[in-house]
Amino acid sequence: MTSATETPVVRLRGGVAMPLLGFGTWQATGTRGYEAVRDALQVGYRHLDTATFYRNEDEVGRAVRDSGVPREEVFVTTKLPPGRAGGERRTIAESLRGLAMEYVDLWLVHWPPGDRARPETWQQLLAIRDEGLARAVGVSNYSIGQIDELHDATGEAPAVNQIPWSPAQHDPAVLAAHRERGVVVEGYSPFKGSDLRHPVLGSVALAHGVTPAQVVLRWHIQHEIVVIPKSVTQSRLAENLDVFGFSLSSDEMGRIDALGQ
Repeated sequence: MTSATETPVVRLRGGVAMPLLGFGTWQATGTRGYEAVRDALQVGYRHLDTATFYRNEDEVGRAVRDSGVPREEVFVTTKLPPGRAGGERRTIAESLRGLAMEYVDLWLVHWPPGDRARPETWQQLLAIRDEGLARAVGVSNYSIGQIDELHDATGEAPAVNQIPWSPAQHDPAVLAAHRERGVVVEGYSPFKGSDLRHPVLGSVALAHGVTPAQVVLRWHIQHEIVVIPKSVTQSRLAENLDVFGFSLSSDEMGRIDALGQ
């Protein structure tokens, strides 16, 4: 089993360390959601991804408190719904109250409000970060053009852009554009966007004695793309975390990259 200390991190702007592998909590609500987060922490996850829209911040916060893991050892992300733009302070206060935490490690704008960049919303996130309510701030589902609009208006780009990512969606130009701007790419729905029965993933998995899903997660990590798979099954939770005992060769990485062409 992988220990939390073995999970590699990426440094966000400002020096905040973000684990490259996390646990996504979309649709993990109620007792089942609470137990899934407890299980995730028990097997070694130290990065939890939630959102106001998920309606499970209470369960996530309670699971962290009941786990016995110190708060400072858990990287917690939540998100501002686009419909709450203009009510940023009220929303972060509600999120912190639900989580029963004094701060979150990362706060994201969940989608561009009204499909627009909304620099005024971004300015509020920066102010809330500067007040210590979020250690880092970023966006989700933003285009490069929208990220540039935020930077041009405020002088600061998001620390993170959380977007769908998988081998089939791999785009080196998009990845490079984020990195040129100092923006960390965080991929969600790594399996939904993947054909886990693809021969390339199958052959690489066979060579390492792992599953195609583990290959997909390892591929993200070697690209230094943060990845947040979700599951409410303890065995799958453990399997998804157990991706640090093998490495993909440059040839294998290239073959998987090619699935995005």
